[in-house]
Amino acid sequence: KHVLHYNVLYVLVIKNSTLLCLVVSEHQHLRYNPLRDSWVLVSAHRMKRPWKGQVEKPPEDNVPRHDPNNPLCPGSTRANGEVNPEYDSTFLFENDFPALQPDAPDPGSDHHPLFQSKAARGVCKVMCFHPWSDITLPLMQPEEIRKVIDKWAELIEELGPTYPWVQIFENKGAMMGCSNPHPHCQVWASSFLPNEPALAERCQREYLQKHGEPMLLQYARMEAQAQERLVLENEHWLVVVPYWATWPFQTLLLPRRHVLRLPDLTSQERDSLASIMKRLLTKYDNLFEVSFPYSMGWHGAPTGSHLKEDMSHWQLHAHYYPPLLRSASVRKFMVGYEMLAQEQRDLTPEQFSLPHFKCHFGYGCTSQVLF
Repeated sequence: KHVLHYNVLYVLVIKNSTLLCLVVSEHQHLRYNPLRDSWVLVSAHRMKRPWKGQVEKPPEDNVPRHDPNNPLCPGSTRANGEVNPEYDSTFLFENDFPALQPDAPDPGSDHHPLFQSKAARGVCKVMCFHPWSDITLPLMQPEEIRKVIDKWAELIEELGPTYPWVQIFENKGAMMGCSNPHPHCQVWASSFLPNEPALAERCQREYLQKHGEPMLLQYARMEAQAQERLVLENEHWLVVVPYWATWPFQTLLLPRRHVLRLPDLTSQERDSLASIMKRLLTKYDNLFEVSFPYSMGWHGAPTGSHLKEDMSHWQLHAHYYPPLLRSASVRKFMVGYEMLAQEQRDLTPEQFSLPHFKCHFGYGCTSQVLF
């Protein structure tokens, strides 16, 4: 028999009439990810091992405010010969090297279960957040971030009726494969539901059918009550290190009320979102006093034909996946066991959310290396 509460520091295990104590912060265990119907191995003791692996170079901090040769800057010429306008806020354009195009031919099918193909069509856009190259979202003012949020919502409204999935994502930092330091994100709209949102769709639908409440709405309420993995909160939003987190400083951004998609947010909720995004990303930067790398993206209810369906099982949310582990120069690698068996993390989500995200909102934090 296991005595367990969702707000865990230790677990009492009664086995063969003997009371055992599993200290969650010291002993390996598995945690369930209900959004992916998968398990994560938590090896809380592994951070004690010495590190002699790869050390990353710190991010460049001498980015010029304006570089006429940077294709994302105002007034610059892009690869296709088009000249960017002298924009002073957000700027949206078609990706010059898109992964998806709207007029791709149908590949046909081999009619064999081992050799299946399907058509893949869509559009890819790039959205600049700001005209300056030496600024990032945490350095922008809340009203500037609000304009980014409004443009995200407009894109969902624009592309949603045509495509079942519109993926908004940002790769920040060279460590995450970002080839241009100018603050920007990408928007890929596809004629198909990609693997991750398709999995989240199934899991959330099944959870509502079984438990009678949207999964992430219930989860947000329970995390707000527990406070153990809570990073930030305000009137409309909260940020947590998920119970099932894989990446060391992974966070989940959730609205407090039931919201399906970004366009459904009220003006107050958008202002509140801009505020909590700035606070979260500033905390990230303060952890190691570096422009913190990450990949982030929004997941909302599918669009296209799904706009006419009951999607009440969905809850809007954003994922933040930073790669850093111990310091600004040591990263987490998803290799070996993670690629061939299952996801694994060092330390528990509670250990990362409590001591390290207490870093002050603002610049001047002195934390450099953890453990």
